[in-house]
Amino acid sequence: MFRQSSYLAKPGEVERRWYLIDASNQVVGRLAVVIARILMGKYKPEFTPHTDTGDFVVVVNSEKVRFTGKKWDQVYYEWFSGYPGGRKVRTAREMLQRNPTKILREAVRRMLPKNKLGRRMLLKLKIYTGPQHPHQAQQPIPLTIQERTWAPPLPQRSGFGVPEA
Repeated sequence: MFRQSSYLAKPGEVERRWYLIDASNQVVGRLAVVIARILMGKYKPEFTPHTDTGDFVVVVNSEKVRFTGKKWDQVYYEWFSGYPGGRKVRTAREMLQRNPTKILREAVRRMLPKNKLGRRMLLKLKIYTGPQHPHQAQQPIPLTIQERTWAPPLPQRSGFGVPEA
């Protein structure tokens, strides 16, 4: 009896694409879900959990993200300095004033795998305040995020899993 094996992507076979997302007036959590899916490559048919099959994401206007409800004062970002009593805490409102890119980066980081692979995926996320970014040479594909069931457009391939007619 013949057993058909599943396709597993290898690191050298993955085609990387660049996407441009405007974060103006986007809810942080909903935007972070979309970005994390792109970074992991979960929308691709060749997605493999143990391989980085994701794409690059450039986010502009990160200072214009929004939270719903009272989360500007209820969401806390904490870290530890390593010294006794060295716990540091900031609200989302304070974080927006000091480093607006960190709000979105932390939301996406918490949605990625908590291992070496997740840290490598996070390196493909480029976040900028303002509308300018230095990645025009990569020709990022602009994405508009409005629908709940969202996925970036896939490249057209002939013969990939579809028999020729």
